[in-house]
Amino acid sequence: MSDSDLIKLYSGRILELAADIPHLGRLPAPQASVRKRSPLCGSTVTADVVMEGGRVAEFAQDVKACALGQAAAGVLGAVALGRSTAELAAARDALRAMLKAGGPVPAAPFTGFEVLLPARDYKNRHASILLALEAITEAAEAAEAQGAFSKA
Repeated sequence: MSDSDLIKLYSGRILELAADIPHLGRLPAPQASVRKRSPLCGSTVTADVVMEGGRVAEFAQDVKACALGQAAAGVLGAVALGRSTAELAAARDALRAMLKAGGPVPAAPFTGFEVLLPARDYKNRHASILLALEAITEAAEAAEAQGAFSKA
């Protein structure tokens, strides 16, 4: 990776997102928690959720990842509350397609993932970038499967 590639990949905006991750930490009483780990780099993200009415009412994330994984968690943290399991799954699938298949940026409100477009060329970073969305989606699915929220 050349110096100019590194500068492009680790832009100022990515570093800002990585430094200010919303909903950082753990919930005291989550309905579901999921920990995801990237075997390639060892990055981990744990997502805790409380669902109400089929949507994320409370969310916390414990992020131990590279700057790109932290930036992805930052983008997610800004928009996670109020999202349904289906919206999270669609965003996860769209982010995966954006990185691995040249797909478009995930739809609103997940358009902030656009900042990670330069990472398409770095396959070894994809797993870390996907961790936060994978963890929250699985946690929301687990809460839903347990009937942890009312369908009101």
